[in-house]
Amino acid sequence: MDFNDIQNAWNNENTENVVLPNNLEKIQAVNTPLDRIRKNLKNEFIYQIFSIVLVGFVPLMYGFPEKMTILYYLLFSFYVAVCAYYLFKFYVFYKRLSSITLKTKDNLYETYFDIRLNMELYKTFGFALTPFLILYLISFLYFEFSKIPGFISKEFTNYQLISLFSIVVFSMLFMGIILEWWVHKFYGKYAKEIRKVIDELKEE
Repeated sequence: MDFNDIQNAWNNENTENVVLPNNLEKIQAVNTPLDRIRKNLKNEFIYQIFSIVLVGFVPLMYGFPEKMTILYYLLFSFYVAVCAYYLFKFYVFYKRLSSITLKTKDNLYETYFDIRLNMELYKTFGFALTPFLILYLISFLYFEFSKIPGFISKEFTNYQLISLFSIVVFSMLFMGIILEWWVHKFYGKYAKEIRKVIDELKEE
C-alpha cells in the first residue's frame, strides 16, 4: 500500500465520532449523573425484591382464611410474574450502564435515549402493577370490613359501590402521580443533566 492509498483510507474514515479534548471532558462529565442512575437502579432492585417478599407474607400476617389465602396466592403468582419480567429488563439495563464508556458523541446519544426509554418502561411497569394494587386493596378492605356484623349482604349497597369506585379512581390517580414524581426524582433530573451536555455539544 503506497502513500496515496493510506491517505485515501484516512480521508474515507468516518470522523463523526472524533471529539476535541474539551468536548471529551464534557462527555466524560456525564459519568456523574450516570453513577447516580446506576446507584438508584441498584437500590430500586433491592427495594422491589423486598416488597415482593413482604406482599407474599400478607395472608400470614393478617390471618386470611384458607379459601381467601388460595385466591390471594393465585393473584400473587401473576404479580410475581409481571415483576420478574420488568425487573429482568431493568437488570439488563443496569448491566449496560455499568459497561459503557463515554468517549464519543454517539455513545452519549445512545446512552441518553436508552435512559429515556427505560424511564418510560418504568412507568409502564408501575401501571402494570396498578390492577394488582386495586385488587389487593379491595380484598384487604373487604376482609377487614367483613368482620363488621351486617356488612355482607346479598346485594351491594350504594355506599359499598361508591367506596369501590373511589378505591379504583384513587388508586389510578395515586399511581400516576407517584410514578411521575418517582421517575423524575431518581432518573429524570439526571437525564436532564445529560441532555444539557448534548445540547452544549450541538452548539459548538
